[in-house]
Order: sequence, then structure tokens, then C-alpha cells
Amino acid sequence: MGDAASAAQPPPAASPAFSYLAVFGNCPLIAAVLAFAIAQSIKVFTTWYKENRWDAKQLVGSGGMPSSHSATVTALAVAVGLQEGFSSSLFATAAIFASVVMYDAFGVRLHAGRQAEVLNQIVYELPSEHPLAETRPLRELIGHTPPQVFAGAVLGFAVATFTGMMAGLGNSG
Repeated sequence: MGDAASAAQPPPAASPAFSYLAVFGNCPLIAAVLAFAIAQSIKVFTTWYKENRWDAKQLVGSGGMPSSHSATVTALAVAVGLQEGFSSSLFATAAIFASVVMYDAFGVRLHAGRQAEVLNQIVYELPSEHPLAETRPLRELIGHTPPQVFAGAVLGFAVATFTGMMAGLGNSG
């Protein structure tokens, strides 16, 4: 009898049509990507200012001022907070994620970069006949100093706040 009763019920309402364009309405995603793009663009100008040369590789490179990692995760967390509420578990998840990424940026990755500097110096000083003398240098600029992380976080906060204002988030009441 259960089978006959379920067969007589109308089918569930059709779900709304799937659209790839819906991603453009995702404020946290837009804020995070925009903060990343702005931070990476700023690195090109800071390199030009400090070294008097244009370096397009800074658009995709890690390290430098400001931290694009910090900008991205801070923008994501703040935009999630504006959209879902700062007491939501989704905001808590994004905030903890942001904290771990920023700690890693100026902790583990900064020290790995400093170790790479030392190792590269050792390799440069090896005699030319040594088997490691022709080793390709390790990447040295992979982490961030605390000011770079802080600047990235401030940038991310500003971008998320601006993006949220444009999307009308956080205006409930």
C-alpha cells in the first residue's frame, strides 16, 4: 500500500535551473578573489618602487608586501561574516581557516624561506667540482613578515567590507 500512495503523489517541484553565472552573486568568493588580485597587483608596484624594475612574475608569485594569502582569507572570512552572520558556524570555520593560513604565512613559510637563503649561500660557496655546485637555487621568498601579513589582512578586510556594501550585506536592521 505504501508503494501505491507514493506513486499517487505529485512529483517534487523542479529545482531552479543551474547556472554558472550564479558564481558572480557569491559575495564571499568575489571578495576573496578581488582581494587576491589587488594584493598581487600591489606587489608589482612595490617591486618597482623598491627595485626600480617591473616584475610581472609578482602577479603570481608568493611572498612580498602585502600578503595575498592574508588578504584572500581575511576577505573570505569577513564576507562570510557579513553574509551569514558573525555568530554563524560558517564564519567560525572561515575565521579559523584564515588564522591558520596567516600563522603559516609568517611562521613556517617565512622560516622555510630563510633556510633556503642559507642553503643557497652554502651551495654558492661550494667548489665548482662539487656535485651540488650546479644545483638550481631554492626559492627564498615564500613567506611573509608580520607587517606583510597584517597589511594583507587590512586589505582583505577593506575589500570584503566594500564588496559587502556593494552587495547590500550586513544591513539587516
